[in-house]
Amino acid sequence: MLFTRRTLGVAALSAVSLALLPTSPAFGAETVEVNSLNGKNQPVKVTVPKDPKRIAIADYAVLDTLDHWGLAKDRIVAITQTTALPYLPQYFKKSSKVRNIGTLKEIDFEGLMAAEPDVIFISGRLQKKYDELSKIAPVVYMTIDRTKGTFESFADNHMNLAKIFGKESEAKADIAHFQGRIEKIRAASEGKTAIVSLVTSSHVNLLGSQARCAIISNEFGFKNVAQDANANHGNEASFELLLKLNPDYFFVLDRDSAIARPGAKLAQDVLKNEIVDRTKAKKEGHIVYLSPAAWYLAEGGYTSLEIQFKDVEKALGLAQ
Repeated sequence: MLFTRRTLGVAALSAVSLALLPTSPAFGAETVEVNSLNGKNQPVKVTVPKDPKRIAIADYAVLDTLDHWGLAKDRIVAITQTTALPYLPQYFKKSSKVRNIGTLKEIDFEGLMAAEPDVIFISGRLQKKYDELSKIAPVVYMTIDRTKGTFESFADNHMNLAKIFGKESEAKADIAHFQGRIEKIRAASEGKTAIVSLVTSSHVNLLGSQARCAIISNEFGFKNVAQDANANHGNEASFELLLKLNPDYFFVLDRDSAIARPGAKLAQDVLKNEIVDRTKAKKEGHIVYLSPAAWYLAEGGYTSLEIQFKDVEKALGLAQ
């Protein structure tokens, strides 16, 4: 007798070893081979069902893009219910049709198995669980490679995702939508210096040109005066250092707002002091508070990238 994920009940699943569950698409189903990273961040090829109808989401950039293509509403069978994306609240409501499978860092494996996905999308926060998750269904793990370049990495990932769903034409149009705007931003930012920071737990951390938000310097053309601060959450800085660096623009990512940390002090309040008031950026109205969720939780998604462009375009007076 042939068992599949759809014939095994929840009770049976809890008793069956993950290693015994099928990992390949159903026999006879059309498939496509796409790029992924594995648990060691090494590139691999993964075979997934073509145009899958049952999707598990643990990567909000993928959720973001699938919503943009109109593919998310009726296909998602499981999603990590961590902090909601404010521009996609509909996917974070309780539903009898969609299983809550934990958070971006901690997966409910039993719930995920019971959802019977055809494909699982994860971000780097679940990288170490890649092999375990692959025993349930094919896993696609994409991330932004800042050594390649944020936008080039977005374009590659966007086309990779499009290959799965037959949306190559739409993806090419999406990429073209952004390309012309990059040159306009670079022209407006020419010669301007900047600090890019992540504010968390009342600390101001500087972000370098290979860290989060690197698109601001690498693609958008601002000269990052702390370009070597490339720790994962930045390098902690004093207010005196901010004044010493004294850039034309000060971009601020409020991490605690992005993750809805209870009781956290808002970045605007952290930076409300007389030292910051003396900086050129403050005096000229160039302290720019970035849209938290788009920059921190869904980097690499179509809508998040649109929001990122608009944040910077608005700061430069280029708002469309």
